[in-house]
Amino acid sequence: MNKKVTLVIVISLILSMLLTGCWGKEGTPTGQEGEENGGVSTGLDENGETNGSAQDNKEVFRVGLEADYAPFNWTQMDSSNGAVRIEGNPEYAGGYDVEIAKMIAEGLGKELVIVKIDWDGLVPALISNKIDAIIAGMSPTDDRKETIDFSDNYYKSDLVMVVKKGSKFENATSIQDFKGAKITAQLNTFHYTVIDQIKGVKKETPMDNFPAMRVAVETGILDGYVSERPEAVSATSANKNFAMVEFKDGFVTSDDDTAIAVGVRKGDDELREKINEVLAGYTEKDFTSIMDTAIKNQPAEQE
Repeated sequence: MNKKVTLVIVISLILSMLLTGCWGKEGTPTGQEGEENGGVSTGLDENGETNGSAQDNKEVFRVGLEADYAPFNWTQMDSSNGAVRIEGNPEYAGGYDVEIAKMIAEGLGKELVIVKIDWDGLVPALISNKIDAIIAGMSPTDDRKETIDFSDNYYKSDLVMVVKKGSKFENATSIQDFKGAKITAQLNTFHYTVIDQIKGVKKETPMDNFPAMRVAVETGILDGYVSERPEAVSATSANKNFAMVEFKDGFVTSDDDTAIAVGVRKGDDELREKINEVLAGYTEKDFTSIMDTAIKNQPAEQE
């Protein structure tokens, strides 16, 4: 074979190999195989869950709550009764607060994202921009107002005591009837501070959550714990061993102490005003109905 012809064939083969290497399967340029669907990322991982990229360009409303304070908020395993998937978690959050969060997110025209955070970490998470708002049965107390701002109230309740049914405290009518009783409340709540109004009470160490306090009362470690009426109704409805004590001579509180509001970052007036506009569209009857439904729908293990 002529050397010139041989050289032409060799060059042709090399060019053919180079062109083939520049293209992936089915004519897709190398490096783009991961975006074969029209060159657009689906934003889903191998399990079909959002991997973050699909939401990066969406406006979301990130709400923090502890998901452990029924009937205000709780954790469940599915989306029944309108529960919302918890971010980064296979579980769902339901309850009164979640319904309020859904209303507000819809009013803002944003996608609701629920972030599960321990009670003590909610305010730090808000301040550090990890969440946009706290909707977690939180009262707008003076102490909290020094750090964050609050919307208008979306619920108001009375303080009661949860005790073991059949105990000597079950028929109490005054907080002073709890003289000598072992009483506590949730950590970092005003519920714990009002215990000081009971003369001669044995004020025990505050606890992180309500399930722990319920166990302590049922086993006799505590004589009772301070709570808001909705939580106490839940506790007594679910467990016949509990009784709720409502007082004729009760705790002295301010309106802000017994109210519930949405927490937002200090100075975020635009968001606060928009939330207030949404809340103003509902009546007290509406809020009461939502709470009644939450009490009815909460999972048995959360009650």
